[in-house]
Amino acid sequence: MSVVLMVRGGWEGHSPVAVTDRYAGKLRDRGHEVVTSETLDTYLDADLLRRADLIVQCWTMGTITAEQLAGLTGAVRAGTGFGGWHGGMIDAFRASPDYQRMTGGQFVHHPPQFVTYDVTPVSEHPVVAGTGPFTVHTELYTVHVDPAIEVHAVADVDGVAMPVVWTTRFGAGRVFITTVGHELKDLEVPEHDEIIMRGLAWATR
Repeated sequence: MSVVLMVRGGWEGHSPVAVTDRYAGKLRDRGHEVVTSETLDTYLDADLLRRADLIVQCWTMGTITAEQLAGLTGAVRAGTGFGGWHGGMIDAFRASPDYQRMTGGQFVHHPPQFVTYDVTPVSEHPVVAGTGPFTVHTELYTVHVDPAIEVHAVADVDGVAMPVVWTTRFGAGRVFITTVGHELKDLEVPEHDEIIMRGLAWATR
């Protein structure tokens, strides 16, 4: 049985408890042991991190200490997967370039209003293989990304193919990101929900 650690908190506007509860239930249904935490001090628990096969984080903004970050990055380097969506992954810990290096990208801007846009798969990676384009009405993230990431889906932002779904590696660990997910409804879009479940499965040790 794989152990999934869900770490949630930060800005309440992204409903960290409700959205992680959704995926905690799905992961338990697939046979995973799920541990939830609402403190970043969980990243100081060496025994739990060693057991964790996947960390799903939903922690928007906030501050992470050097010790907490060392625990998290050390676990991922050693092979623990790391995955999640939207600001809970790529708008966390804005003052920490070392964290951003692990995720492979960072939120920098979105229009003040929700917009309707298409998310278009652009690879045959297992995370998106066989899925077609889908439409969402939500925040459209502009991101700065590491050129080493593998981009699997994009959205058009003023003629630029902006990364939406990507994977990367950090040491022995696999990292999965989707930038969509401001509200629970964004995670309920069937195609997006399928990509998230595949992405978390891919990232799991």
